[in-house]
Amino acid sequence: MASSPENNASLPVQKVTRSESSQAKKSQHAEEAIFYMNCRAAYLTVLKSSLENIKSKEQLSLVLQQAGRNPSQKTVNKYWTSQTTTLNFDDFCTILKKEKPATRTELLEAFGKIDTDNTGYILHDELYKILTTRGEKMTQDEVNAITKQADFNCSSKLDYNKFCDLYIMTSEQCCKTAREKLEVDSRLRQQQFGSQAEISSEGIIVSKPSPRVSRKTDHKLSPTKGDSRTSSRPSSAQSCKASISTTISMGASSNRNTKLIEPDTIKEWQCAQSKGCFYVEEDGEIISHKYKLYLPQRSTVCITIKPLNIRQVEGKSCHWLSVDTALYILKENETQENLQLVSFTEQQNKEMFGWKGELGSGIYWLLPFTTGCRLKKVKPQITGEAKLLYRGEDGELALTKEFRAALLDIFETIDLDGNGLLSLEEYNFFELRTSGEKCDEEAWAVCKENFDMKKNELTRQGFMDLNLMEANDREGDPSDLWITLLSLGYNKALEMTEACPFVIDIYAEKCKPRIKAIYLEAGSWQLNRAICKSVVNKGEAKVMDGCENIIVYTYKAGRRITSVIENKSENKVIIHVNNEQSKNCLSNRGLTVFAVEVAPKSMMVSQHVMPLNEQEEWLYNCVHSLLR
Repeated sequence: MASSPENNASLPVQKVTRSESSQAKKSQHAEEAIFYMNCRAAYLTVLKSSLENIKSKEQLSLVLQQAGRNPSQKTVNKYWTSQTTTLNFDDFCTILKKEKPATRTELLEAFGKIDTDNTGYILHDELYKILTTRGEKMTQDEVNAITKQADFNCSSKLDYNKFCDLYIMTSEQCCKTAREKLEVDSRLRQQQFGSQAEISSEGIIVSKPSPRVSRKTDHKLSPTKGDSRTSSRPSSAQSCKASISTTISMGASSNRNTKLIEPDTIKEWQCAQSKGCFYVEEDGEIISHKYKLYLPQRSTVCITIKPLNIRQVEGKSCHWLSVDTALYILKENETQENLQLVSFTEQQNKEMFGWKGELGSGIYWLLPFTTGCRLKKVKPQITGEAKLLYRGEDGELALTKEFRAALLDIFETIDLDGNGLLSLEEYNFFELRTSGEKCDEEAWAVCKENFDMKKNELTRQGFMDLNLMEANDREGDPSDLWITLLSLGYNKALEMTEACPFVIDIYAEKCKPRIKAIYLEAGSWQLNRAICKSVVNKGEAKVMDGCENIIVYTYKAGRRITSVIENKSENKVIIHVNNEQSKNCLSNRGLTVFAVEVAPKSMMVSQHVMPLNEQEEWLYNCVHSLLR
């Protein structure tokens, strides 16, 4: 059949398009190769082998500096938490992807906020005041080390253009030196550098899941955190040799099963309560408070968790009230690392999830959890910015009504014990979240002299005055106040969209329970293991046709479905996950089709799924396939 001139004319266009697509892929692969070369070079500048782990905060900070980063203490604390013992090369690569080096433009913008007259200089006295009183405070000697550098200082002033040039040049030189060392030493070049991202012929990138903390458990129960990517044609790009299909139909009425039955006498039981909050990090990871529960004797207990219903303002959405919450109960044995899953809050009554049973005397860990289906990073759509401050007729700064309301909500959230006052411990959780620092006893004593306190605890008015003082310190510049608000999950319209406050209640029949917030950090490997174990124990298991070493467990609890993949084989596997036939469903992955890599002899969460609209029926139809 003869082709028309129009069809013939379109062929060169198609070839050009395919050529451009091929070039784009090659460019992407080249960028990946350069990135991992830089990672290797920096890592091997500090450590002898890529198989050697980073063993301390100081070592992490040093290896980041060798990669051209200048990490703050807050950044280091973000990746080296109280439960971290080591970080491996894969962890390091993941951190570098998230922590981009500062650009000259960004540095100049930061200095420009101080140099409001745009002179290009900052007086040493002003620089000293800023660096020793704000953010991560520097010592006098550290500031003097900067101001004594002749390259960018003259006449008691800092030439910040020259400083930025030297900073960027030094950063680039660190990377260059590390690369040159790697190129010279052929022995280092030939080493195996962990399992960096593997790129298939179709462009699917799957990184080896890599725990943030060392796992001292058996292989069977060591879930790993997998990374997932999709290609442009995920359903046909790879051929599959084995698969499992799971279908669950849910009616609208089944979303809010009233299963949690509280005993009639529960009002007579002794109670302990604590509040907390889930926060979404910049990279989409969710962190939350973690707790210890103390029971002096064996007792029947009822434990519940639900979103905290703080003051609702007309016209403001309460997004967090629809966020799912759960609590995993782990028994502490000889060590904190040896935690045993007792149960989790699978019974539901509207927004509340709970568990009732008998617990022996001892110490338990309560690990809050949310799937991330409804709590995730939100793309900014607010064009304007709420006003935080104004000047009264007397010229004095004051907090706007809207900002005061937001601060009252924040106070309500961080007042963990609900006594209407902030203890030093409670205030330090707030400080760690917003500035990465803690307030010591000496600084707290200064607060006591300047702000309203009762019984050595900060009042609501004291908290308001503290924020007003910060505004006055910056002469009305709200930048620092916005940093605080954004870190607490607020957007520029003063709506809390990336946080979910919650409240935990523990009732005990025969003793007085005690609950104490211990950490504010990301989900630990104990939590991941507990989630996997609960799904394996209670879910439906399906062995993959044609591959008996791959098992998919699916568990339905109220309005949530969770699937876990177990790989019993000696080799890593790549599992293709397809939800295209599901209806009215929302996955925590944010994707309909994706791929995950499961390490040998391990298990990991494939996905969590919830209804998009709870008032309608929803259908979960998921196919897990093993890629060739």
